[in-house]
Amino acid sequence: MGKKSRVKTQKSGSGAMAVVSPKEMMSLIAELLQKCSSAAASAGKEWEEYLQIRGLVERIRKKQKGMSIVFEGSREEHFPDLMSWAKENGASCECFTVANFGKEGYGLRATRDIKAEELFLWIPRKMLMTVESAQNSILGPLYSQDRILQAMGNVTLALHLLCERANPASFWLPYIRSLPQEYDIPLYYQQEDVQLLLGTQAVQDVLSQYKNTARQYAYFYKLVQTHPTASKLPLKDCFTFDDYRWAVSSVMTRQNQIPTEDGSRVTLALIPLWDMCNHTNGLITTGYNLEDDRCECVALQDCKENEQIYIFYGTRSNAEFVIHNGFFFQDNAHDRVKIKLGVSKSERLYAMKAEVLARAGIPASYVFALHCNEPPISAQLLAFLRVFCMTEGKAPTHSQNELKYYLLGERAINKIFTLGNSEFPVSWENEIKLWTFLETRAALLLKTYKTTSEEDRSMLEKPDLSLHSRMAIQLRLAEKQILEKALACGRAKRLYFQKNLEEGASLPCYEESDIALLENTEADAKLPVILRKVEEGQEIQVDEDSPLLNGMKVVYGTNAEANGERDQDDNVSTDVNSALASMGGSSQREEANPSASRTEDEPKENTV
Repeated sequence: MGKKSRVKTQKSGSGAMAVVSPKEMMSLIAELLQKCSSAAASAGKEWEEYLQIRGLVERIRKKQKGMSIVFEGSREEHFPDLMSWAKENGASCECFTVANFGKEGYGLRATRDIKAEELFLWIPRKMLMTVESAQNSILGPLYSQDRILQAMGNVTLALHLLCERANPASFWLPYIRSLPQEYDIPLYYQQEDVQLLLGTQAVQDVLSQYKNTARQYAYFYKLVQTHPTASKLPLKDCFTFDDYRWAVSSVMTRQNQIPTEDGSRVTLALIPLWDMCNHTNGLITTGYNLEDDRCECVALQDCKENEQIYIFYGTRSNAEFVIHNGFFFQDNAHDRVKIKLGVSKSERLYAMKAEVLARAGIPASYVFALHCNEPPISAQLLAFLRVFCMTEGKAPTHSQNELKYYLLGERAINKIFTLGNSEFPVSWENEIKLWTFLETRAALLLKTYKTTSEEDRSMLEKPDLSLHSRMAIQLRLAEKQILEKALACGRAKRLYFQKNLEEGASLPCYEESDIALLENTEADAKLPVILRKVEEGQEIQVDEDSPLLNGMKVVYGTNAEANGERDQDDNVSTDVNSALASMGGSSQREEANPSASRTEDEPKENTV
């Protein structure tokens, strides 16, 4: 089962052998790096930029045709070696085998009955490919001198994977040979498949993924060819775009967080065998046993002999599954659509609204989500919309205006807890405004799609539809269905609160005794909730309830850090003092500095 030899030449159109000129290749790489490193494309120009980048990549791929390392034989032929290697190195292999499950691809099949919560799989650290093992490998010297590698563990893993793949004596070769040769994430889509996503909420992430990958490839190609420390890497003579795309995709679909050897922090790892498990609904059942220094997984549910063993990847949306894992999950109870909202800084009441939001731990500009279930908005989004729609008009039972009611007074801090609770509206007028806003916003978003839901359903019935086209249309339809539910919910809520207003219904008022009600609601309804600030051009990274292993095969996407948030809050506090003073109000606060009570998330890995 050896590997095919590298090919440094290719046939020209006439059939003669044409040597690829290093100078010509470096020129193309430089052009690609410049294109991918330029300022972000203006609104509406992203697709044009994508086509230009893709065109350059295809020119490079054409010149590199036949140069990638490819293993002989099918992937399935390497599974026995994988199982033998795992058993020899202390992994559990007694109660399952690797099998083909048709549309779901390869997975683990039980060879005996397994009970729910039974420990059926463990993988010792020495079998894992980690950022730490990369530092101790041939990649180590370059890692120690390159800031990109030091900052981006997923990129380090990708290059680590490529270096080990090129080493015939690599300890991890049985694992590497068992990996897919291609993936179904958008990096492998044809141009027409990506085009099906135009107008969707997910398309920007898809285009960014391709641009980021192309930029990184160009950067590391140049680095490998010119950096003295890289001269001994097996990548120097052959480092194709297809190689890098494969490595990035392998990491993207499989990486997870584990503790470092000393247990002081977390690092990224590829986990053989465990990464063969497919996803279903449930709870996270994977963790890391520091005492035995191994990754452990207990059964999610009872599993009969010959049935597939599933795990739960985490509360990911279908956009995340498609973009980062390469599949669409039809019964996804956690599906959602991103929606970016913000209070305009030019608004006269901006300072006061931003201050109320800051006390609730919510930024004045953020990427929220509309959910597929009921209600379609979270407590955090409800709180944001209530503040967003607040006015200077008098609240029904208070002499202060709506904003001052949540800023001033002896119970102002406690009142913040009511913002995310549906039991305590700010006013009937406020509820009508926020649900009208949601209804209108959902309707406008639906108009951005080039097809209707009915047209998408009709397209999905075509038997000759490619897998990638099918996933793109499924994702597009799922987004519309969530927006349609949000629109319907907004309309129903608006009519309900209009009726309350017309009938003169009394407004529920928060009292100190109601704190028990707030504490007994679902966790999502509790405020304040600390959210991370999102800068322009960044994406929200959903932070799952993960300990060390979060069950998801991927921790991908740009993380929104909280850098500078305290400075913003201080500025808002100064502005709100002036605003209140001009209205004759006091700016006394029960907390000297609300931001001091916040805890910023530990920085996570950056995007590949």
